[in-house]
Amino acid sequence: MDSQFVRIYDSTLRDGSQGPGVNFSMADKLRLARSLDAFGVDYLEGGWPSSNPKDAEFFAHLRRHPLQYARLVAFGSTCHPGLKAEDDANLQALKAAGTPAVTLVGKTWLLHVREILKISPKKNLKLIADSLDYLASPERELIFDAENFFDAYASDQDYALSVLDTAWRHGATTLVLCDTNGGTLPGEIFQVCGEVRKILPAEVNLGIHCHNDSDCAVASSLLAVQAGCRQVQGCFNGFGERCGNANLCSIIPAIMLKLHLNCLRDSSQLTHLTDLSRLVYELSVVRESPQQPYVGKMAFAHKGGMHINGVTKNPATFEHVAPESVGNKRQFLLSELSGLTSIQEKAQEQSLKLPEDEARKILNELKQQEAAGYSYEAADASFKMLVQKHLGQHKPHFSLEGFRVIIEKRSFADACLSEATIKVKVNGQTELTAAEGEGPVNALDVALRKALQKFFPGVSRMQLRDFKVRILDGAQGTAALTRVLVDSSDGKQSWGTVGMSENIIEASWQALLDSVEYFLQREEAGEQ
Repeated sequence: MDSQFVRIYDSTLRDGSQGPGVNFSMADKLRLARSLDAFGVDYLEGGWPSSNPKDAEFFAHLRRHPLQYARLVAFGSTCHPGLKAEDDANLQALKAAGTPAVTLVGKTWLLHVREILKISPKKNLKLIADSLDYLASPERELIFDAENFFDAYASDQDYALSVLDTAWRHGATTLVLCDTNGGTLPGEIFQVCGEVRKILPAEVNLGIHCHNDSDCAVASSLLAVQAGCRQVQGCFNGFGERCGNANLCSIIPAIMLKLHLNCLRDSSQLTHLTDLSRLVYELSVVRESPQQPYVGKMAFAHKGGMHINGVTKNPATFEHVAPESVGNKRQFLLSELSGLTSIQEKAQEQSLKLPEDEARKILNELKQQEAAGYSYEAADASFKMLVQKHLGQHKPHFSLEGFRVIIEKRSFADACLSEATIKVKVNGQTELTAAEGEGPVNALDVALRKALQKFFPGVSRMQLRDFKVRILDGAQGTAALTRVLVDSSDGKQSWGTVGMSENIIEASWQALLDSVEYFLQREEAGEQ
Protein backbone atom coordinates (compact mmCIF):
# COMPACT_ATOMS: atom_id res chain seq x y z
CA MET A 1 0.00 0.00 0.00
CA ASP A 2 1.28 3.50 -0.91
CA SER A 3 2.56 5.03 2.34
CA GLN A 4 1.46 8.48 1.11
CA PHE A 5 -2.13 7.40 0.43
CA VAL A 6 -4.74 6.80 3.14
CA ARG A 7 -7.70 4.60 2.27
CA ILE A 8 -11.06 6.00 3.39
CA TYR A 9 -13.51 3.36 4.56
CA ASP A 10 -17.01 4.81 4.80
CA SER A 11 -19.42 3.16 7.22
CA THR A 12 -22.24 5.73 7.06
CA LEU A 13 -24.71 3.23 5.57
CA ARG A 14 -24.01 0.62 8.26
CA ASP A 15 -22.46 1.98 11.45
CA GLY A 16 -23.85 5.45 10.79
CA SER A 17 -27.39 4.14 10.39
CA GLN A 18 -27.18 2.83 13.96
CA GLY A 19 -27.12 6.41 15.23
CA PRO A 20 -30.12 7.88 17.07
CA GLY A 21 -32.79 9.13 14.66
CA VAL A 22 -30.97 7.92 11.53
CA ASN A 23 -33.01 5.75 9.20
CA PHE A 24 -32.11 5.42 5.51
CA SER A 25 -34.66 4.04 3.08
CA MET A 26 -33.57 1.73 0.27
CA ALA A 27 -33.67 4.69 -2.15
CA ASP A 28 -31.62 6.79 0.30
CA LYS A 29 -28.96 4.09 0.60
CA LEU A 30 -28.61 3.75 -3.14
CA ARG A 31 -28.41 7.52 -3.68
CA LEU A 32 -25.80 7.90 -0.95
CA ALA A 33 -23.82 4.95 -2.27
CA ARG A 34 -23.57 6.59 -5.69
CA SER A 35 -22.68 9.95 -4.17
CA LEU A 36 -19.99 8.50 -1.91
CA ASP A 37 -18.62 6.52 -4.83
CA ALA A 38 -18.42 9.65 -7.00
CA PHE A 39 -16.77 11.55 -4.15
CA GLY A 40 -13.98 9.00 -4.02
CA VAL A 41 -14.12 6.88 -0.87
CA ASP A 42 -12.15 3.65 -1.27
CA TYR A 43 -14.47 1.34 0.66
CA LEU A 44 -18.22 1.63 1.11
CA GLU A 45 -19.70 -0.54 3.82
CA GLY A 46 -23.29 -1.29 2.88
CA GLY A 47 -24.63 -3.14 5.92
CA TRP A 48 -25.23 -6.59 7.38
CA PRO A 49 -26.60 -8.83 4.59
CA SER A 50 -28.14 -11.19 7.14
CA SER A 51 -29.69 -8.57 9.43
CA ASN A 52 -32.66 -7.30 7.39
CA PRO A 53 -34.28 -7.59 3.94
CA LYS A 54 -33.39 -3.99 3.02
CA ASP A 55 -29.65 -4.62 3.30
CA ALA A 56 -29.95 -7.88 1.37
CA GLU A 57 -31.83 -6.04 -1.38
CA PHE A 58 -29.22 -3.26 -1.37
CA PHE A 59 -26.40 -5.73 -2.04
CA ALA A 60 -28.44 -7.53 -4.69
CA HIS A 61 -29.08 -4.24 -6.52
CA LEU A 62 -25.40 -3.29 -6.51
CA ARG A 63 -24.43 -6.71 -7.80
CA ARG A 64 -26.50 -5.90 -10.87
CA HIS A 65 -25.36 -2.26 -11.02
CA PRO A 66 -21.87 -2.09 -9.48
CA LEU A 67 -20.19 1.01 -8.11
CA GLN A 68 -17.68 2.66 -10.41
CA TYR A 69 -14.80 3.16 -7.99
CA ALA A 70 -15.41 2.24 -4.34
CA ARG A 71 -15.12 -1.35 -3.15
CA LEU A 72 -18.49 -2.40 -1.78
CA VAL A 73 -18.16 -4.10 1.62
CA ALA A 74 -20.50 -6.48 3.40
CA PHE A 75 -20.15 -6.52 7.18
CA GLY A 76 -20.66 -9.35 9.63
CA SER A 77 -19.25 -11.17 12.65
CA THR A 78 -17.39 -14.41 13.23
CA CYS A 79 -19.53 -17.54 13.33
CA HIS A 80 -21.68 -18.51 16.29
CA PRO A 81 -19.68 -20.52 18.85
CA GLY A 82 -22.08 -23.45 18.58
CA LEU A 83 -21.91 -23.74 14.79
CA LYS A 84 -19.45 -24.66 12.10
CA ALA A 85 -18.56 -21.78 9.82
CA GLU A 86 -20.26 -23.36 6.79
CA ASP A 87 -23.51 -23.72 8.78
CA ASP A 88 -23.60 -20.15 10.08
CA ALA A 89 -26.35 -18.10 8.40
CA ASN A 90 -24.45 -14.84 8.93
CA LEU A 91 -21.38 -16.12 7.10
CA GLN A 92 -23.51 -17.66 4.37
CA ALA A 93 -25.16 -14.27 3.78
CA LEU A 94 -21.76 -12.54 3.66
CA LYS A 95 -20.57 -14.93 0.99
CA ALA A 96 -23.86 -14.69 -0.94
CA ALA A 97 -23.68 -10.89 -0.97
CA GLY A 98 -21.01 -11.22 -3.64
CA THR A 99 -19.17 -8.06 -2.62
CA PRO A 100 -15.55 -7.37 -3.59
CA ALA A 101 -14.70 -7.03 0.11
CA VAL A 102 -16.00 -8.39 3.40
CA THR A 103 -15.31 -6.99 6.85
CA LEU A 104 -15.45 -9.53 9.65
CA VAL A 105 -15.56 -8.30 13.24
CA GLY A 106 -14.14 -10.58 15.92
CA LYS A 107 -13.70 -10.53 19.67
CA THR A 108 -10.28 -9.37 20.79
CA TRP A 109 -10.83 -8.52 24.45
CA LEU A 110 -10.79 -11.47 26.85
CA LEU A 111 -13.58 -9.80 28.83
CA HIS A 112 -15.85 -10.29 25.80
CA VAL A 113 -14.56 -13.77 25.03
CA ARG A 114 -15.30 -15.01 28.52
CA GLU A 115 -18.44 -13.03 29.44
CA ILE A 116 -20.24 -12.61 26.10
CA LEU A 117 -19.18 -15.60 24.00
CA LYS A 118 -18.50 -17.66 27.13
CA ILE A 119 -15.80 -19.68 25.42
CA SER A 120 -12.08 -20.19 25.93
CA PRO A 121 -9.50 -17.82 24.40
CA LYS A 122 -8.28 -20.67 22.19
CA LYS A 123 -11.81 -21.38 20.93
CA ASN A 124 -12.22 -17.70 20.00
CA LEU A 125 -9.08 -17.83 17.87
CA LYS A 126 -10.49 -20.91 16.12
CA LEU A 127 -13.77 -19.06 15.40
CA ILE A 128 -11.80 -16.26 13.76
CA ALA A 129 -9.68 -18.69 11.73
CA ASP A 130 -12.61 -20.84 10.59
CA SER A 131 -14.77 -17.84 9.67
CA LEU A 132 -12.04 -16.24 7.55
CA ASP A 133 -11.17 -19.58 5.93
CA TYR A 134 -14.82 -20.04 4.93
CA LEU A 135 -14.96 -16.57 3.34
CA ALA A 136 -11.55 -16.72 1.67
CA SER A 137 -11.58 -16.35 -2.10
CA PRO A 138 -9.20 -14.88 -4.69
CA GLU A 139 -12.01 -12.48 -5.74
CA ARG A 140 -12.80 -11.30 -2.20
CA GLU A 141 -10.72 -8.97 -0.01
CA LEU A 142 -10.95 -9.78 3.69
CA ILE A 143 -10.77 -7.05 6.32
CA PHE A 144 -10.70 -7.92 10.01
CA ASP A 145 -12.08 -5.51 12.62
CA ALA A 146 -10.41 -6.25 15.96
CA GLU A 147 -13.24 -5.22 18.25
CA ASN A 148 -12.26 -3.32 21.42
CA PHE A 149 -8.62 -3.72 20.44
CA PHE A 150 -7.24 -0.98 22.68
CA ASP A 151 -9.04 -2.32 25.75
CA ALA A 152 -7.81 -5.80 24.81
CA TYR A 153 -4.22 -4.59 24.35
CA ALA A 154 -4.24 -2.86 27.73
CA SER A 155 -5.66 -5.97 29.40
CA ASP A 156 -3.60 -8.71 27.72
CA GLN A 157 -1.20 -7.53 25.04
CA ASP A 158 -0.13 -11.01 24.00
CA TYR A 159 -3.67 -12.24 23.40
CA ALA A 160 -4.67 -9.09 21.49
CA LEU A 161 -1.70 -9.59 19.18
CA SER A 162 -2.50 -13.29 18.78
CA VAL A 163 -5.95 -12.30 17.47
CA LEU A 164 -4.31 -10.07 14.84
CA ASP A 165 -1.84 -12.78 13.93
CA THR A 166 -4.62 -15.35 13.52
CA ALA A 167 -6.63 -13.05 11.28
CA TRP A 168 -3.56 -12.26 9.16
CA ARG A 169 -2.54 -15.91 8.75
CA HIS A 170 -6.08 -16.83 7.66
CA GLY A 171 -6.47 -14.31 4.87
CA ALA A 172 -7.29 -10.89 6.28
CA THR A 173 -5.17 -8.39 4.37
CA THR A 174 -6.18 -5.38 6.46
CA LEU A 175 -6.29 -5.48 10.25
CA VAL A 176 -8.36 -2.69 11.81
CA LEU A 177 -7.72 -1.61 15.40
CA CYS A 178 -11.09 -0.63 16.87
CA ASP A 179 -11.72 1.70 19.79
CA THR A 180 -15.23 0.30 20.02
CA ASN A 181 -16.11 1.87 23.38
CA GLY A 182 -14.60 5.21 22.39
CA GLY A 183 -12.82 5.55 25.72
CA THR A 184 -9.16 5.46 24.69
CA LEU A 185 -7.43 8.82 24.63
CA PRO A 186 -5.52 9.97 21.53
CA GLY A 187 -2.05 9.69 23.06
CA GLU A 188 -2.60 6.03 23.88
CA ILE A 189 -4.04 5.39 20.40
CA PHE A 190 -0.87 6.85 18.87
CA GLN A 191 1.41 4.81 21.13
CA VAL A 192 -0.39 1.49 20.61
CA CYS A 193 -0.76 1.94 16.84
CA GLY A 194 2.95 2.69 16.62
CA GLU A 195 3.86 -0.38 18.64
CA VAL A 196 1.58 -2.65 16.62
CA ARG A 197 2.88 -1.24 13.34
CA LYS A 198 6.43 -2.18 14.37
CA ILE A 199 5.43 -5.68 15.51
CA LEU A 200 3.38 -6.71 12.47
CA PRO A 201 4.98 -7.52 9.11
CA ALA A 202 5.36 -4.56 6.74
CA GLU A 203 2.94 -6.11 4.25
CA VAL A 204 0.07 -5.99 6.77
CA ASN A 205 -2.32 -3.10 6.08
CA LEU A 206 -3.26 -1.44 9.35
CA GLY A 207 -6.55 0.41 9.87
CA ILE A 208 -8.23 2.46 12.61
CA HIS A 209 -11.89 2.57 13.70
CA CYS A 210 -12.78 5.00 16.49
CA HIS A 211 -16.00 5.83 18.28
CA ASN A 212 -16.54 9.26 19.77
CA ASP A 213 -17.58 8.56 23.36
CA SER A 214 -14.68 10.67 24.70
CA ASP A 215 -15.06 13.29 21.94
CA CYS A 216 -11.66 12.22 20.62
CA ALA A 217 -12.49 10.05 17.60
CA VAL A 218 -11.19 12.48 14.97
CA ALA A 219 -8.01 13.27 16.90
CA SER A 220 -7.41 9.58 17.59
CA SER A 221 -7.91 8.66 13.94
CA LEU A 222 -5.46 11.33 12.76
CA LEU A 223 -2.84 10.24 15.29
CA ALA A 224 -3.33 6.65 14.15
CA VAL A 225 -2.53 7.77 10.61
CA GLN A 226 0.60 9.49 11.88
CA ALA A 227 1.52 6.25 13.64
CA GLY A 228 1.26 4.24 10.43
CA CYS A 229 -2.39 3.28 9.87
CA ARG A 230 -3.35 3.60 6.22
CA GLN A 231 -7.04 2.80 6.36
CA VAL A 232 -9.41 5.07 8.31
CA GLN A 233 -12.96 3.99 9.05
CA GLY A 234 -15.65 6.50 9.93
CA CYS A 235 -18.99 8.04 9.01
CA PHE A 236 -20.06 11.27 7.38
CA ASN A 237 -21.14 13.88 9.93
CA GLY A 238 -19.95 11.59 12.72
CA PHE A 239 -23.14 9.51 12.66
CA GLY A 240 -23.14 6.30 14.66
CA GLU A 241 -24.13 4.50 17.82
CA ARG A 242 -24.18 6.40 21.12
CA CYS A 243 -21.94 9.45 20.58
CA GLY A 244 -21.17 8.51 17.00
CA ASN A 245 -18.19 7.41 14.95
CA ALA A 246 -15.12 9.27 13.78
CA ASN A 247 -16.34 12.09 11.54
CA LEU A 248 -15.04 11.71 7.99
CA CYS A 249 -16.04 15.31 7.24
CA SER A 250 -13.23 16.37 9.58
CA ILE A 251 -10.81 13.51 8.95
CA ILE A 252 -10.66 13.78 5.15
CA PRO A 253 -9.73 17.50 4.95
CA ALA A 254 -7.33 17.13 7.89
CA ILE A 255 -5.48 14.31 6.12
CA MET A 256 -5.25 16.28 2.90
CA LEU A 257 -4.78 19.85 4.12
CA LYS A 258 -2.96 19.27 7.42
CA LEU A 259 -1.06 16.00 7.07
CA HIS A 260 -0.48 16.57 3.34
CA LEU A 261 -1.37 13.00 2.46
CA ASN A 262 -3.92 12.03 -0.15
CA CYS A 263 -7.07 10.04 0.53
CA LEU A 264 -9.25 10.74 -2.53
CA ARG A 265 -8.58 9.46 -6.02
CA ASP A 266 -9.19 13.01 -7.30
CA SER A 267 -8.09 15.67 -4.83
CA SER A 268 -10.42 18.24 -6.44
CA GLN A 269 -13.36 16.24 -5.03
CA LEU A 270 -12.61 17.79 -1.64
CA THR A 271 -14.53 20.88 -2.80
CA HIS A 272 -17.70 18.72 -2.80
CA LEU A 273 -17.31 17.77 0.87
CA THR A 274 -19.82 20.30 2.23
CA ASP A 275 -22.49 19.38 -0.33
CA LEU A 276 -22.08 15.68 0.47
CA SER A 277 -22.29 16.35 4.20
CA ARG A 278 -25.56 18.20 3.73
CA LEU A 279 -26.95 15.48 1.48
CA VAL A 280 -26.31 12.93 4.24
CA TYR A 281 -28.15 15.18 6.70
CA GLU A 282 -31.02 15.68 4.27
CA LEU A 283 -31.55 11.99 3.54
CA SER A 284 -31.19 10.96 7.18
CA VAL A 285 -33.64 13.68 8.29
CA VAL A 286 -31.20 14.58 11.08
CA ARG A 287 -30.85 18.28 11.79
CA GLU A 288 -27.57 19.77 10.59
CA SER A 289 -24.95 20.73 13.17
CA PRO A 290 -24.17 24.36 12.24
CA GLN A 291 -20.87 24.47 14.14
CA GLN A 292 -19.53 21.25 12.65
CA PRO A 293 -15.90 21.85 11.61
CA TYR A 294 -15.15 22.36 7.92
CA VAL A 295 -18.69 21.75 6.60
CA GLY A 296 -21.03 23.39 9.12
CA LYS A 297 -22.86 26.58 8.15
CA MET A 298 -21.05 28.41 10.95
CA ALA A 299 -17.63 26.82 10.33
CA PHE A 300 -16.38 30.00 8.66
CA ALA A 301 -18.79 32.49 10.23
CA HIS A 302 -17.28 35.55 11.89
CA LYS A 303 -19.11 37.70 14.41
CA GLY A 304 -16.60 39.79 16.35
CA GLY A 305 -15.65 43.07 14.69
CA MET A 306 -11.93 42.44 15.20
CA HIS A 307 -12.18 39.03 13.53
CA ILE A 308 -14.13 40.35 10.57
CA ASN A 309 -11.71 43.22 10.11
CA GLY A 310 -8.80 40.78 10.12
CA VAL A 311 -10.38 38.31 7.69
CA THR A 312 -11.19 41.03 5.16
CA LYS A 313 -7.50 41.98 5.14
CA ASN A 314 -6.11 38.45 5.14
CA PRO A 315 -8.36 35.38 5.63
CA ALA A 316 -5.47 33.44 7.21
CA THR A 317 -5.65 35.72 10.26
CA PHE A 318 -8.74 33.91 11.57
CA GLU A 319 -9.34 30.91 9.25
CA HIS A 320 -7.30 27.71 9.45
CA VAL A 321 -8.15 26.70 5.86
CA ALA A 322 -9.88 28.41 2.96
CA PRO A 323 -13.64 27.68 3.12
CA GLU A 324 -13.70 27.11 -0.65
CA SER A 325 -11.24 24.21 -0.29
CA VAL A 326 -14.01 22.11 1.31
CA GLY A 327 -16.90 23.62 -0.64
CA ASN A 328 -18.05 25.91 2.17
CA LYS A 329 -18.28 29.68 2.27
CA ARG A 330 -17.42 32.55 4.60
CA GLN A 331 -20.13 34.40 6.49
CA PHE A 332 -20.19 37.61 8.51
CA LEU A 333 -22.71 37.59 11.35
CA LEU A 334 -24.31 40.80 12.55
CA SER A 335 -24.84 41.63 16.21
CA GLU A 336 -24.10 44.25 18.85
CA LEU A 337 -20.49 43.04 18.59
CA SER A 338 -20.27 44.14 14.96
CA GLY A 339 -17.92 46.82 13.73
CA LEU A 340 -17.97 49.07 10.69
CA THR A 341 -16.26 46.46 8.51
CA SER A 342 -18.97 43.93 9.44
CA ILE A 343 -21.69 46.22 8.13
CA GLN A 344 -19.87 47.06 4.91
CA GLU A 345 -19.00 43.43 4.15
CA LYS A 346 -22.52 42.25 4.92
CA ALA A 347 -24.00 44.94 2.68
CA GLN A 348 -21.62 43.89 -0.09
CA GLU A 349 -22.82 40.28 0.28
CA GLN A 350 -26.33 41.59 -0.37
CA SER A 351 -25.13 43.55 -3.44
CA LEU A 352 -25.69 46.85 -1.64
CA LYS A 353 -23.22 49.73 -1.92
CA LEU A 354 -22.81 51.42 1.44
CA PRO A 355 -20.75 54.60 1.92
CA GLU A 356 -18.81 54.78 5.19
CA ASP A 357 -20.99 57.48 6.74
CA GLU A 358 -24.16 55.49 6.00
CA ALA A 359 -22.51 52.33 7.29
CA ARG A 360 -21.85 54.09 10.62
CA LYS A 361 -25.49 55.15 10.87
CA ILE A 362 -26.69 51.63 10.11
CA LEU A 363 -24.22 50.20 12.63
CA ASN A 364 -25.68 52.46 15.33
CA GLU A 365 -29.20 51.52 14.31
CA LEU A 366 -28.29 47.83 14.34
CA LYS A 367 -26.86 48.10 17.85
CA GLN A 368 -30.04 49.84 19.02
CA GLN A 369 -32.17 47.15 17.40
CA GLU A 370 -30.08 44.39 18.97
CA ALA A 371 -30.32 46.09 22.37
CA ALA A 372 -34.10 46.16 21.98
CA GLY A 373 -34.14 42.41 21.29
CA TYR A 374 -33.81 41.95 17.54
CA SER A 375 -31.19 39.52 16.29
CA TYR A 376 -29.80 39.72 12.77
CA GLU A 377 -27.19 36.97 13.18
CA ALA A 378 -29.41 34.45 11.37
CA ALA A 379 -31.60 36.98 9.57
CA ASP A 380 -29.71 38.17 6.51
CA ALA A 381 -32.89 38.95 4.60
CA SER A 382 -34.19 41.21 7.38
CA PHE A 383 -30.84 42.99 7.45
CA LYS A 384 -31.18 43.66 3.72
CA MET A 385 -34.64 45.14 4.30
CA LEU A 386 -33.22 47.27 7.13
CA VAL A 387 -30.45 48.69 4.91
CA GLN A 388 -32.81 49.32 2.01
CA LYS A 389 -35.24 51.22 4.22
CA HIS A 390 -32.42 53.25 5.74
CA LEU A 391 -31.18 54.21 2.26
CA GLY A 392 -34.69 54.91 0.99
CA GLN A 393 -34.35 52.12 -1.58
CA HIS A 394 -37.04 49.77 -0.31
CA LYS A 395 -39.99 49.41 -2.70
CA PRO A 396 -42.63 47.12 -1.20
CA HIS A 397 -44.43 44.83 -3.63
CA PHE A 398 -47.67 44.94 -1.63
CA SER A 399 -49.23 46.62 1.39
CA LEU A 400 -51.21 45.06 4.21
CA GLU A 401 -54.75 46.29 4.79
CA GLY A 402 -55.34 43.89 7.67
CA PHE A 403 -55.34 40.32 8.87
CA ARG A 404 -57.19 38.22 11.42
CA VAL A 405 -56.12 34.93 12.95
CA ILE A 406 -58.62 32.64 14.65
CA ILE A 407 -57.79 29.69 16.93
CA GLU A 408 -60.66 27.37 17.73
CA LYS A 409 -60.85 24.31 19.96
CA ARG A 410 -64.25 22.65 19.79
CA SER A 411 -63.78 19.99 22.47
CA PHE A 412 -61.18 18.65 24.86
CA ALA A 413 -60.35 15.77 22.51
CA ASP A 414 -60.22 17.81 19.31
CA ALA A 415 -57.08 19.45 18.01
CA CYS A 416 -56.98 23.22 17.70
CA LEU A 417 -58.09 24.66 14.35
CA SER A 418 -56.17 27.64 12.97
CA GLU A 419 -57.51 29.99 10.31
CA ALA A 420 -56.13 33.24 8.95
CA THR A 421 -57.87 35.90 6.85
CA ILE A 422 -55.75 38.54 5.16
CA LYS A 423 -56.34 41.58 2.95
CA VAL A 424 -53.49 43.00 0.85
CA LYS A 425 -53.23 45.63 -1.86
CA VAL A 426 -51.07 45.11 -4.96
CA ASN A 427 -50.81 47.85 -7.58
CA GLY A 428 -54.00 49.42 -6.29
CA GLN A 429 -55.93 46.14 -6.40
CA THR A 430 -57.21 44.63 -3.15
CA GLU A 431 -57.14 40.90 -2.56
CA LEU A 432 -58.94 39.20 0.35
CA THR A 433 -58.38 35.54 1.12
CA ALA A 434 -58.36 32.99 3.94
CA ALA A 435 -56.52 29.77 4.69
CA GLU A 436 -56.21 27.10 7.34
CA GLY A 437 -52.88 25.91 8.67
CA GLU A 438 -51.03 23.76 11.19
CA GLY A 439 -51.06 26.51 13.80
CA PRO A 440 -51.69 30.25 13.54
CA VAL A 441 -48.36 31.20 11.97
CA ASN A 442 -48.61 28.54 9.28
CA ALA A 443 -52.19 29.67 8.54
CA LEU A 444 -51.02 33.28 8.20
CA ASP A 445 -48.13 32.22 5.97
CA VAL A 446 -50.41 30.18 3.69
CA ALA A 447 -53.04 32.93 3.53
CA LEU A 448 -50.46 35.59 2.62
CA ARG A 449 -48.93 33.55 -0.19
CA LYS A 450 -52.41 32.57 -1.40
CA ALA A 451 -53.36 36.25 -1.62
CA LEU A 452 -50.20 37.15 -3.51
CA GLN A 453 -50.15 34.18 -5.89
CA LYS A 454 -52.49 35.90 -8.35
CA PHE A 455 -49.94 38.69 -8.78
CA PHE A 456 -46.71 36.80 -8.08
CA PRO A 457 -47.14 33.11 -9.03
CA GLY A 458 -43.59 32.31 -7.89
CA VAL A 459 -44.54 32.59 -4.22
CA SER A 460 -46.01 29.09 -4.49
CA ARG A 461 -42.41 27.81 -4.48
CA MET A 462 -41.74 29.35 -1.09
CA GLN A 463 -42.00 27.35 2.07
CA LEU A 464 -41.39 28.04 5.73
CA ARG A 465 -38.68 25.57 6.78
CA ASP A 466 -38.10 26.53 10.40
CA PHE A 467 -39.74 28.70 13.02
CA LYS A 468 -38.07 29.64 16.28
CA VAL A 469 -39.57 31.59 19.16
CA ARG A 470 -37.55 33.19 21.94
CA ILE A 471 -39.03 34.88 25.00
CA LEU A 472 -36.69 37.80 25.72
CA ASP A 473 -37.69 38.67 29.27
CA GLY A 474 -39.21 35.78 31.15
CA ALA A 475 -39.83 37.98 34.20
CA GLN A 476 -42.61 39.68 32.24
CA GLY A 477 -44.49 36.41 31.89
CA THR A 478 -47.03 36.30 29.08
CA ALA A 479 -46.48 40.04 28.41
CA ALA A 480 -42.81 39.50 27.60
CA LEU A 481 -41.24 40.53 24.32
CA THR A 482 -41.11 37.68 21.83
CA ARG A 483 -38.55 37.30 19.07
CA VAL A 484 -39.41 35.12 16.09
CA LEU A 485 -36.84 33.78 13.62
CA VAL A 486 -38.15 32.31 10.38
CA ASP A 487 -36.09 30.24 7.95
CA SER A 488 -37.61 30.13 4.45
CA SER A 489 -36.63 28.40 1.24
CA ASP A 490 -37.55 28.26 -2.44
CA GLY A 491 -35.97 24.83 -2.83
CA LYS A 492 -32.66 26.28 -4.02
CA GLN A 493 -31.73 28.91 -1.46
CA SER A 494 -32.72 29.53 2.13
CA TRP A 495 -32.83 32.82 4.03
CA GLY A 496 -33.62 34.03 7.52
CA THR A 497 -35.80 36.83 8.81
CA VAL A 498 -36.65 38.21 12.25
CA GLY A 499 -39.58 39.90 13.96
CA MET A 500 -40.20 41.12 17.51
CA SER A 501 -43.28 42.16 19.49
CA GLU A 502 -45.13 41.52 22.73
CA ASN A 503 -47.57 39.64 20.47
CA ILE A 504 -46.23 36.43 18.94
CA ILE A 505 -48.50 36.77 15.88
CA GLU A 506 -47.28 40.30 15.22
CA ALA A 507 -43.65 39.21 15.60
CA SER A 508 -44.32 36.33 13.20
CA TRP A 509 -45.94 38.70 10.72
CA GLN A 510 -42.87 40.94 10.69
CA ALA A 511 -40.63 37.96 9.93
CA LEU A 512 -43.02 36.61 7.26
CA LEU A 513 -43.28 40.03 5.61
CA ASP A 514 -39.51 40.37 5.30
CA SER A 515 -39.27 36.81 4.03
CA VAL A 516 -41.80 37.30 1.23
CA GLU A 517 -40.39 40.69 0.25
CA TYR A 518 -36.90 39.22 0.06
CA PHE A 519 -38.15 36.42 -2.19
CA LEU A 520 -40.02 38.81 -4.49
CA GLN A 521 -36.96 41.04 -4.81
CA ARG A 522 -34.80 38.08 -5.82
CA GLU A 523 -37.41 36.89 -8.31
CA GLU A 524 -37.69 40.38 -9.79
CA ALA A 525 -33.92 40.53 -10.15
CA GLY A 526 -33.90 37.14 -11.87
CA GLU A 527 -32.00 35.42 -9.04
CA GLN A 528 -34.35 32.42 -8.75
